[in-house]
Amino acid sequence: MSMILISACLAGICCKYSGGDNGIAEIRKMYEEGKCIAVCPEVLGGLPTPRPCAEIQQGRVINTEGKDVSEEYRKGALLALQKAEEAGCREAVLKAYSPSCGCGEIYDGSFAHTKIKGNGVFAEMCLEHGIHCISDEEYKERK
Repeated sequence: MSMILISACLAGICCKYSGGDNGIAEIRKMYEEGKCIAVCPEVLGGLPTPRPCAEIQQGRVINTEGKDVSEEYRKGALLALQKAEEAGCREAVLKAYSPSCGCGEIYDGSFAHTKIKGNGVFAEMCLEHGIHCISDEEYKERK
């Protein structure tokens, strides 16, 4: 069985934009047992925790202060992908709706919690490199 890639916030690591986590007990346990690797592309890209909320607008990642943080997201996604490939990850459980990790659906860029079809920067990169991604929402539905 190959290593599973997970969004670090799902393992209980406090790297969420608000400073908290999105921990799921079962994923945290898998992480503690060394069965998966945890990455936060936003932190890897140099963004602080906490940080202003960001969403994708017309192909760019813009935060609530109006700052374009696309380059930090791209840099972090590349570094996270490198870690995933080094670990041989072929599957990922990523945080739903995130501008980094959202897979299948993301927020629309209006900061009104409106969801649209699409992928976050990192999720898209994973998919392009043959890593099968599901969201934490899908993961919970399967359990």
